[in-house]
Parts: sequence; structure tokens; C-alpha cells
Amino acid sequence: MPRKLQPQGHDTRYVKMQKNNCFACGQNNPDGMHLKFTLDEARQTFVCKFRLSKRYTGPPGHCHGGIIATILDDAMGKVNKLRHVIALTKEMTVEYLKPVPLHKALHVEGREVRVRGRIHINAAEIRNEKNEVLARSKGTFIAIDPAKMFGKFVER
Repeated sequence: MPRKLQPQGHDTRYVKMQKNNCFACGQNNPDGMHLKFTLDEARQTFVCKFRLSKRYTGPPGHCHGGIIATILDDAMGKVNKLRHVIALTKEMTVEYLKPVPLHKALHVEGREVRVRGRIHINAAEIRNEKNEVLARSKGTFIAIDPAKMFGKFVER
């Protein structure tokens, strides 16, 4: 059974950010999506259930491709918490398989593919209520030292 991994956002066991203004998962961003991920410990994946409002429209009745990429990127990024690192997206590919509908129950799941040193390869999928894959991605993330890169935003 999935459980919430606290805290949400970009914190890890070792790094605490002052606020989470991330567009995708930031609870401090009034204009953000406020996605809430849970850890499925048994499968070592991060899962988020959500519905998209008309605000995210691309083609009529469906989600904009950039928003789809944002959701997949955030799901893949959450997977780095399994290793207690902050890792930034170096590159990602997105495969748009079927249009992602607005106002319907959806879920995204991120998982680790492999890790070699600072390089983390992760994948994610967005599925509908019928468990059909609508979009999927693969990404390369580079673990960073948050104190060096984001020092003024990290609690000491």
C-alpha cells in the first residue's frame, strides 16, 4: 500500500528547502499543480493520482504536451528521493501515445531504471482509469550538491 513520504517537494533526509514553489508539486505555489506523490515501498515507485482541469488545455478536451512533460519530469525526479539525493534533469524523452484527457482520473508513476555514480536514469508513465499508458518518459538526472548550487535556499 502506498504511503506518504514526508516531507513533500524537493526535501530529502539530508536537505531541507525553505519553501517548495515548484510548479508541479509545490504546496507554496498558489499557481502550481499541487501534485502529491506517495511512495509505494513494495515496488519502490512514486505514484500520484490527479485530474487535470481546463486550465491545462492543449487540444480541445485534452492536456497540453508541455504539461504532460512536466508531470512526467516531476514523477521521475521524485524517484531520486530513494537515494536521498537532489538530482536535476539533464535530459528527458517523452513518448505521447494517446491524448491525455481533462477532467478524468489519471495517475503517474515514476521508477528507477539504474544509477551509476551521480547519474540517475529514471522512467515514468501516465495511465488512465483503464490502466492504459497514455504517455511515458525516460530521463537522465545528475545528482548535485544543493548547498553549492542552491545555498541561499537551503536551511542550515
